[in-house]
Amino acid sequence: MYANNGYNVYKNNSVNYASKEQLLLMLLDGAVKYAKIGRQAIEDKDIKKAHENIKKTEDIFTELMVSLDTNAGDWAKSLFAVYEFINYQLMQANIKKDTSIMDTVIPMIEDIRNTWQEAEKLSKAAVR
Repeated sequence: MYANNGYNVYKNNSVNYASKEQLLLMLLDGAVKYAKIGRQAIEDKDIKKAHENIKKTEDIFTELMVSLDTNAGDWAKSLFAVYEFINYQLMQANIKKDTSIMDTVIPMIEDIRNTWQEAEKLSKAAVR
């Protein structure tokens, strides 16, 4: 009971005090995790679990799209289009319960996470 409470406090604090970059990486880590769980659930024929986890991944990409400042330049509009494409593919995978779509989209999600992770590292190095 106490350990669980301590973990929840830690988890809340890590979100409440995280930088924008850290929050973005947390979201993308969650997207990778939920997409992989959703893909495995499709394979296991656990329709409910597949739907719930793919939907969580869709929700993360919807949030990324909504929070993206598309007035920041062409790169932001291009990134929006990538997020939109991933969201559409996730929706198709969820409707069809198709692992091949998930096999295509999961590496894309991982690439986005890795790109933002590298950008954060470079940004921290530039500040020093």
